[in-house]
Amino acid sequence: MFRSLKKIFLGDKNEKEWVLAPVEGKVVPLSEVNDPAFSQEILGKGVAIVPEKGRIVAPFDGVVSVMFQTKHAVSVTSEKGAEVIIHVGLDTVHLKGDHFTSFKNQGDHVKQGELLLEFDRKAIKEAGYDLITPVIVCNTSCYPNIVCHSGMQVKELEPIIEL
Repeated sequence: MFRSLKKIFLGDKNEKEWVLAPVEGKVVPLSEVNDPAFSQEILGKGVAIVPEKGRIVAPFDGVVSVMFQTKHAVSVTSEKGAEVIIHVGLDTVHLKGDHFTSFKNQGDHVKQGELLLEFDRKAIKEAGYDLITPVIVCNTSCYPNIVCHSGMQVKELEPIIEL
């Protein structure tokens, strides 16, 4: 109730936008990802999650901007304009979609928590791939005060990145 009253008097501009955990697991800094494109923040700032479940959900309300044909990654744009890519594993593009199932298509509107992808953790690991999953804000320059939270266990939809 108080949050609603606050919105009426202060408006939405005082409310922070959050990227919520798209997968359950341990959150680590990007510097721990064994891939320079991610660890050196070439694609943007963010965190990585070592997944404990084989599903990716929408981290906020928005639109699926890109559903990669190989289903190893998905990009979602929030209603406020944050562009976030969720990349399941390292070099998993080479699996050519094997062990991945997508539930949304490019252009689909999604609500926070809606299922985007499922993946077979065991099969991907057995194929020799690291499952660490970077969650990157691609338009980081639009968010000069971005704060990435790591070093914790998260369930789906717990806050990980403050924009």
